[in-house]
Amino acid sequence: MRSVEEALKTVLDSTKVLGTERIAIQDAHGRVLAEDVSSGLFHPPWDNSAMDGFAVKWDDIKNASKENGVRLRIVGDVRAGIMPDKPVNKGEAIRIMTGAPVPDGSDTVVRVEDTKGEGDSVNIFYAGEKGENVRHKGENIKKGDIVLTKGSVLNAAHIGVMAMVGKPVVTAYRRPKVMVLATGDELADLDEEITENKIPNSNGYTVAAQVIEAGGIPHLLGIARDNKESLREKIGEGLHGDMLLVSGGVSVGMYDFVKDILKEYGIDMKFWTVGLRPGHPIAFGLVGDKPIFGLPGNPVSTMVTFEVFARPAILKMSGHTSLSRPLVDAVCEEEFRTRPGRTNYVRAVTRYKEGKYFVKSTGDQGSGILISMSRANSFMVLPPDKEKVLQGEVVKVQLFVGDIDYL
Repeated sequence: MRSVEEALKTVLDSTKVLGTERIAIQDAHGRVLAEDVSSGLFHPPWDNSAMDGFAVKWDDIKNASKENGVRLRIVGDVRAGIMPDKPVNKGEAIRIMTGAPVPDGSDTVVRVEDTKGEGDSVNIFYAGEKGENVRHKGENIKKGDIVLTKGSVLNAAHIGVMAMVGKPVVTAYRRPKVMVLATGDELADLDEEITENKIPNSNGYTVAAQVIEAGGIPHLLGIARDNKESLREKIGEGLHGDMLLVSGGVSVGMYDFVKDILKEYGIDMKFWTVGLRPGHPIAFGLVGDKPIFGLPGNPVSTMVTFEVFARPAILKMSGHTSLSRPLVDAVCEEEFRTRPGRTNYVRAVTRYKEGKYFVKSTGDQGSGILISMSRANSFMVLPPDKEKVLQGEVVKVQLFVGDIDYL
């Protein structure tokens, strides 16, 4: 039986990065940049004021103090968005607003708080340093500078930088179109009546949400029934995407036909089972270069196998190079037994306190108890030979980023 590490390597070695597309920067948050972005202009484009105040020659005010103010004649004003129409000459000052271009002849801006206006003149009570409160042309970005590099995962600041350098459209890696199919005669969709022999199709919606979290674009295919005709039709439809995720029908039951239908479509099956719990019957293969995952039908097993195998594949297809969740050491707050033989992903709650992570399970670890996943913010990842975890023992924990309590 393949280990989790071997199976994940097989998945990632088999998964290719998708192509690129041009998108507007307002749609680029979270996308992976597929080009270097350089600036076609200077920022700021001219010397400008960092304060509301007066643009002056420093030599005129260098001896100014609270006790001995320097009087200058106000010869104009300039605000943001307007270029100055006159220079500052000796003995003169121009009233200036934050962000406004600094007039020729001026080399310093004095804050309005350090002045007192008197009609058409102003008294300066503070000299400061020459050049104070002046933001110089290009001090933030120079024309031709590389401001963002290929492979960057774009955040809000990156979007702002692209807008700042006049880059309205950018090249990013495509997000994979992920087809999501649930299987089973026992399933009813949310717009169908739930009768005594039916259960709601939670897997389809759960997996679609996981796809979104991983940066993919989910397409729900509905439910395939436990017969070859239905599976053949739905799986064929699913092959029109970049990836297909099928939940259920991958075990060894009498009506588990997914494997047979995938063979009809020419799948190159890479593995059928993996040594992890929950989620032992997890299938992976390729139709052409399209990744196909057969996920277990139990809700928690579906989520865990997606997290361990499908999520990293979606990230790689989207151009990401960091594919794994953070793995940390945490102190276990309880004692419990676990079944050895496979890598065990225990649903857990992790918190951070006084420089350490602490962790405990969410309780019953049955593979059908989806509510236990809704309470988890992490997995305890226990090795195959682990039979018992002691209170106070340090274990490996995989964090769901952003969900940790800091106490």
